[in-house]
Amino acid sequence: MGTREKVEAVLTRARRRTAGLTDCLDDSDLVAQHSPLMSPLVWDLAHIGNQEELWLVRDVGGREPVRSDIDELYDAFKHSRRSRPSLPLLNPVEAREYVRTVRDKAWDVLGSSTLRGGPLEEHGFAFGMIAQHEQQHAETMLATHQLRSGAPVLTADTAPRVGVSVAENEVVIPAGTFTMGASDDPWALDNERPAHTVHVPAFVIDAVPVTNGRYLEFVADGGYRRPELWSERGWAHRCEAELEAPQFWASDGGGTWWRRMFGVPEPLHPQEPVVHVCFFEAEAFARWADKRLPTEAEWEKAARWDPTTGCSRRFPWGDNDPDHSLANLGQRFLGPAVVGAYPAGASPLGVHQLVGDVWEWTSSPFEPYPGFTAFPYREYSEVFYGGDYRVLRGGSFGTDPVACRGTFRNWDHPIRRQIFSGFRCARDLSGEER
Repeated sequence: MGTREKVEAVLTRARRRTAGLTDCLDDSDLVAQHSPLMSPLVWDLAHIGNQEELWLVRDVGGREPVRSDIDELYDAFKHSRRSRPSLPLLNPVEAREYVRTVRDKAWDVLGSSTLRGGPLEEHGFAFGMIAQHEQQHAETMLATHQLRSGAPVLTADTAPRVGVSVAENEVVIPAGTFTMGASDDPWALDNERPAHTVHVPAFVIDAVPVTNGRYLEFVADGGYRRPELWSERGWAHRCEAELEAPQFWASDGGGTWWRRMFGVPEPLHPQEPVVHVCFFEAEAFARWADKRLPTEAEWEKAARWDPTTGCSRRFPWGDNDPDHSLANLGQRFLGPAVVGAYPAGASPLGVHQLVGDVWEWTSSPFEPYPGFTAFPYREYSEVFYGGDYRVLRGGSFGTDPVACRGTFRNWDHPIRRQIFSGFRCARDLSGEER
């Protein structure tokens, strides 16, 4: 598939998903704020169009603005999510018409672009950036659906409930250098760049993400009542937020646990990766298990390093784009698959489901790589460096393949758990294992 055809495909897929997440709701649900953590869905819809107008229509295309009067309304840095319902936003009819108009103009810009020349057009970067931006907001809108109360409106096939038996619980990753980050991937974003060599001491990492069943052992063992398992900040947050279990879990009091997914309660599946836990919960579990969370470099080496060639792959399975046999991505299902469901997607050393299912917390703060250069705007990454964020890796069932690769970096506050976040543990090698 050529670059132009790829651009057309990813933009079309993104818009189809945006429509699916907004057309299923009536206007009152679109303008409502379902959580102070999230924007009204109608804000996300128009913001998607506004970013596309700014970068594709005005910047790449050099065309006249469609609605320059609304730029400030849809600038994510001008207004907090909590405050957005009070703004004079476009109503659902106006927002849909706006994004349609912008997309028509964007198609015209694509038709006349050589996809060559300046850094925004070379290899279709700006078009790929906008497709990634729309899919990132689609995942945010999916999280809003999870927070929404009321009758269920989303449907999908059931994620795989049977997986292969994973041979080892843990995998040893040998000491040595590997290439971290990306320089040659034409659609990699600025915080993934540049590629650089990192030395990682030998370590052990879980072969699969932590499951509901394993996490339930932590809950049953009093994990939420034992301050010695938590960091000082983590325990303070656990107490203030009154955390007792992952978000959307509920017990019937008789030993059975349920989880609500997009308005549908279902019994907790013990072999699914745990989802909707914050960094502090993941950190406490790891300490309970006599382990720790992996660093970002450890996670990426486990996901990308090929011991046979000594090179870094684009994905755990190789350089080919994901397909349905390799990872649970793209909102095909409304939840994680069981562990072992994607054996073809395992890394060369046998680490499973590093891509898809759940975002995985790492212990690393969000910081720039050596030689980082902001592109094409500071507000995508640079303004977040040094803040109170932890890096997540790997993507979730709600992440589109265009916005997921072995180098992709997500980040969020350590208290956040409305995102589709899980984790796996790591540990140092013991003396007899060396």
